[in-house]
Amino acid sequence: MPTLPIPHDLPLPLPLAPATAAVAIVVLFLLHIVFVNLMVGGAVLTVALELAGRRDRALDGLAREVAATVTVNKSLAVVLGVGPLLVMNVLYTLYFYSANALTGSAWIMIVPLVTAAFLASYAHKYSWERLADAKGLHLAIGALAALLFLAVPLIFLANVNLMLFPERWPTVRGFLTAVALPNVLPRYLHFLLASLALTGLFLAGYFGRAGYPVEERLPGMDRTSLRRRFLSLAFGATAAQLVVGPLVLFTLPASGMSWPMLANVLAGLLLAIGALWVLWGEVVTPATALGGRFAAIAVLLGGTAAFMVSGRHIYREGALAGHRALVAAATEDLAGEVLAAQMRAAAGTPRLKEEAAAAPGERVFKSVCMGCHARTTRLVGPPVVEIASLYRGNPDGLVAWVKKPGRRRPDYPEMPPVVLSEAQYRAVADYLLETP
Repeated sequence: MPTLPIPHDLPLPLPLAPATAAVAIVVLFLLHIVFVNLMVGGAVLTVALELAGRRDRALDGLAREVAATVTVNKSLAVVLGVGPLLVMNVLYTLYFYSANALTGSAWIMIVPLVTAAFLASYAHKYSWERLADAKGLHLAIGALAALLFLAVPLIFLANVNLMLFPERWPTVRGFLTAVALPNVLPRYLHFLLASLALTGLFLAGYFGRAGYPVEERLPGMDRTSLRRRFLSLAFGATAAQLVVGPLVLFTLPASGMSWPMLANVLAGLLLAIGALWVLWGEVVTPATALGGRFAAIAVLLGGTAAFMVSGRHIYREGALAGHRALVAAATEDLAGEVLAAQMRAAAGTPRLKEEAAAAPGERVFKSVCMGCHARTTRLVGPPVVEIASLYRGNPDGLVAWVKKPGRRRPDYPEMPPVVLSEAQYRAVADYLLETP
């Protein structure tokens, strides 16, 4: 059985309150993921419509119009991705970079992959007329862009998933083993369906708005049929999410489960069901009333996304809580060892071999206090037996003195303050007063 990795953390304070960071990561991620969904869904739909357009010229024109939205949405996705990435780095530094290191070359390839995806999407968009007689090549360029846009979120998802489960780190040997973890592919499928659902809703509004010249740009098509086409896509993809969603939930390890997390998921589920109901009503409504429910659908699906993202953050915090406590203890031990080394160096006292195996109080005494205090004889400070006689039955008084010492007798130097954890203060005080 692999040993659970428990590194020490960077002992630096957060630059903002944890509650503020939690709100920031949820809000910023929501803004970012909307445009990631539109980018991925738009790229996939562009290829599908252009492929169908080889038999129906009207669909080829529709594919071209959809392609025009992809390059805009991908720019917004990248710009809005900076915020959540920075907050993630601040809140989960140790976990985020550990996952990045474990997926190695795949993580390093994100920037080249994004660059190639941008170039391919622009080449596809601006070569539509030039490659009109070489549709196979043009489709290949569009398919390449879509595949690259599909690959980058999978790398991110595998990393974000991996960082939640430190117990899995010893078994991961690169990106493919990270992808093979139980929750990754269900979450990725859920993401793809969300991309299609959101893109369908967006395009229904985009092509159905009064200012869009349908007859001029899309000969052979009308506003009503376009609305119904993309609203039907949004309905089907959202309905499929209700099937995949439980699979995502059931493949999550139980370590992060909590009632607040489940409450958020349930609230999101109820809003999604409401959105489906309203969506279906919009799909089958007469042409004269079409569009009246669009705002309600957007609000319901937006609320669904907000609850799901909040639930994911609550799960992330729960999944990492136990390991964070272990890391905090390891960090405290390291700080104590650093202080002990500094004090030993100042006193010229070598490290004892048996120090690491000692009980907590004895370990602190031998590593920190022993440079200045012997058991029965005077060194830099008074002997332990004298200290014990002064504070017998009063460990709190001893702890208070060690935290804020001073000079009691002119023939002894002033004791410097000793910075330890609360547990270390109490352990060494009990050790000094209880040991014969």
